This record gives sequence, C-alpha cells and structure tokens, in this order.
Amino acid sequence: MSDELDQAVDHASVTNEMTQGDSPELTQLYRDFDAHHLIPLWTQIGDLMPMHPKPEAVAHVWKWSTLYPLAQRAGDLVPVGRGGERRAIALANPGLPGSAYATPTLWAAIQYLGPKETAPEHRHSQNAFRFVLEGEGVWTVVDGDPVRMSRGDFLLTPGWRFHGHHNETDQPMAWLDGLDIPFSYYTDVGFFEFGADRVTDYATPNYSRSERLWCHPGLRPLSGLQNTVSSPIGAYRWEHTDAALTEQLLLEDEGQPATVEQGHAAVRYINPTTGGDVMPTIRAEFHRLRAGAATPARREVGSSVFQVFEGRGQVVLDGVEHPLEKGDLFVVPSWVPWSLQAEEQFDLFRFSDAPIMERLHFNRVHVEGEQR
Repeated sequence: MSDELDQAVDHASVTNEMTQGDSPELTQLYRDFDAHHLIPLWTQIGDLMPMHPKPEAVAHVWKWSTLYPLAQRAGDLVPVGRGGERRAIALANPGLPGSAYATPTLWAAIQYLGPKETAPEHRHSQNAFRFVLEGEGVWTVVDGDPVRMSRGDFLLTPGWRFHGHHNETDQPMAWLDGLDIPFSYYTDVGFFEFGADRVTDYATPNYSRSERLWCHPGLRPLSGLQNTVSSPIGAYRWEHTDAALTEQLLLEDEGQPATVEQGHAAVRYINPTTGGDVMPTIRAEFHRLRAGAATPARREVGSSVFQVFEGRGQVVLDGVEHPLEKGDLFVVPSWVPWSLQAEEQFDLFRFSDAPIMERLHFNRVHVEGEQR
C-alpha cells in the first residue's frame, strides 16, 4: 500500500472515530452548530484538504465543426450592441453546471462579429485577450489605439482598458476570447463601465501605435522605462511566432538544445517591461510538434485551455484519447494528466492561470518519468 493510501486510510479512520456515536448530547451539539452557522472541521477535512487536487471541472473537448456553425447561427439571430455587449459564446465546463466557465479561474468563448458590425466600447477589471484562428478585417480599438486582428495574432486587452471592435469587411469574423472572469468573480474584484456606443477610432492601420513603439527586437523605448503590470504590446503577430518556432526546430536539427522536448518547440508571450507574463493572471504560449512527435504525460496545479491552430493529432486527457483538428478546443483541469501526439505538424495555442498559481506558491508540476 502506498504512503498516500496509508495516510488516506488513517485520515478516514480518525474522522470516523470523531463522529461515531449517537448520544443525545452529541446530536444536540451538531444541531447547535447548525443553528449558529458553524461546521466542525472533523466532518469536512476530507473534502477541504484532499490528498491531491480533485477538481470539479472535467477534461473536455469542444469541436470547431460544431462551434463555428452555432456562432454563425447566433450571428444571424442575435444582434450585437448595448445590453448583451458582445456576441460571445462561452465554453461551459460540464463539471461546473450552472456556470459559463471553462475552469474555476478561466473563461473562454468564441466571439463572432458580422459584416460591417461594431461592438460598442466598454471596460472592466477583468484581463482579456483575443486569439485569431483565421480571417481578417476586424480592428479592436484599445484605449483609442486601433489594432488589426489577423490569422495567428494574439491580442491583449488588459484590465480597465476601454475597448470595442469594428468589422470593415463584408465577411464575418470569429476568434477566441480568454479572460480571468471566474477568478475575479469568486474574489469579488470586478468593476464594469460602459464607454462609447461606437469605437473612438475607425482607422485601419496595419500596425497599432503600441506595436510601432514596442515591437522592435531587443530594443526598448526610453520613453517607456517604467515597468507595467501588463504588456504594453497590443498585438503579438503570427509571423514572429511562426518564425520563432521554425527556428527552434531548425536549431534542433543542427544539434542545438533549442526545443523543450524532442520535436516539440514552444514559446511564451511576455511583457517586455518585466520579462514576465503578459498579464498578471493569464499566461499564454504557443506549441508546435513535428509530425510523429509526442509529449510525456504531465500533471500541473492550475488549469489550461488549448486551441488547435493547424494540423491534426491527439490529446490524451486522464487516460482518454481525443482526436483533434484545426479549431478544436480542450480544457485541462488542475492535476489532470495530459499529453499530446502529432499526426502531422501540430500547432496549438495555450493559455492558463499559471501566474496566479506561481505568485501564490501553489504551483506544482509532475512529468511522467521524472523524479518527484
């Protein structure tokens, strides 16, 4: 019997001993606890302090072939504007019934904007980003700075920044939204404020002002030497992400230790003022696996959401294999084992609550085959 199982049995035995008996005095004690809104620890410790994380959220896969037609139907039937604010369809974890949450800390949704539509401006305490699977023609305007949205781009809307979107084309566009809504809701930190009914700038520049100032490799403007809580970059462009991943794999071919694992290249989007995560509550990464490559199974404290950007492969979630193709999304709850396998070059965007776990020192990772 393992040490963990021994401890669990001892734990249960002690709890049983403390709650055994049905004397009138003990029965009255529990009634008095209840009357005064009190709960004794000895009846709850197994639930409150499990031997390892036991998430209510479950591993789940959402297929793009189902999601996108539903978003199209919503585009035909549901207007965008004041009231609902956004035509966004949240991924609701089956293990968290009654909520619109992908995990207890992360919110993920498909947002759909029709031809020539405008989503009005507002701002909120919650940190947000957008990741574009495909398409172009929409600009998101963040504090008056129009930011082009195109395939493979990762775009930031840090907390309390006014933002709206406008579609300048005759075609609809959809993208992935990610926010820390569940975390901010449970901790009661949220504020919300309406802005203009239209966006403040309908310009369509190829590069936003934030990119023009900050996106020059190895260079930092002297006008921005102070560190910022969130990244000042409005958009992380696909051409740079793609080039970084390509070079990692080329260096691996040359015998250089450039990849995380054999055939597995990965990058993290960072805040250039600190070298840390792009936002205080959300980490964002991009992963590329060569055809035939696989990752070892791993468990992590905290949760993640992935979207397949290109290619085909499988994810193994808690021992169950799920086929994946372009656009598919899946969620990995805390301490659920997961691994990836690539049939062809397999590109995936990932975001997680790792900054929260690390800042609070709850983070823990176990990779199969590594010594604990």
